Amino acid sequence: MSQYQCISLAQFAQLQQQSLVQVVDIRQPDVFAAGNIPGSLNLHQGNVDRFLLEGEYDEPVVVVCYHGISSQNAAQYLVEQGFEQVYSLNGGFEDWAKQQASASA
Repeated sequence: MSQYQCISLAQFAQLQQQSLVQVVDIRQPDVFAAGNIPGSLNLHQGNVDRFLLEGEYDEPVVVVCYHGISSQNAAQYLVEQGFEQVYSLNGGFEDWAKQQASASA
């Protein structure tokens, strides 16, 4: 069986440059609405079934949460559902947002 991989912010940026990446953010919808990675999908109980039906199983999926912990369970779940390339973002949205802030400073 496949396994998800944890990736760094640098690996995530490289993956985004190399291919079409599905970014799924599992934070609460109100938190997601307040700030998210551009192009990401807020994945929650209300839409996970639709994502499983419509998701691109052969495209890389990067799972994002607050700090990179909860995303690991979600990433494993997606692997078990048949997604081939699944990643959990180390540091989560918080580290991504810090990197964006320092890059624009």
